[in-house]
Amino acid sequence: MGEVASKVGEKMLDVCQSNGFDVEGACGGECCCSTCHIYVQKELYDKLPKPDDDELDMLDLAVEVKDTSRLGCQIKVTPDFAGMKFYLPKAVVNNLDETKK
Repeated sequence: MGEVASKVGEKMLDVCQSNGFDVEGACGGECCCSTCHIYVQKELYDKLPKPDDDELDMLDLAVEVKDTSRLGCQIKVTPDFAGMKFYLPKAVVNNLDETKK
């Protein structure tokens, strides 16, 4: 993603958006879509709280899910994030658009 500044407690979705990365967050960070799907560096992934059932349900709808997939709206920055890397999938699916059809 590139090097960015963030504040402890800030959601990764907000960090991505405020630093100009193309992360939609269609549901406004309410864990109701998968458009803020990101990949977390393994070393950090193991330190994060486990995803809850709602997040896992949304990740089931995401494309290109990996073992270190998370939703950016569900991850808050901690001091452990210093120097860690996050990656964006090549594609996302906006499930909210699908429900409007």
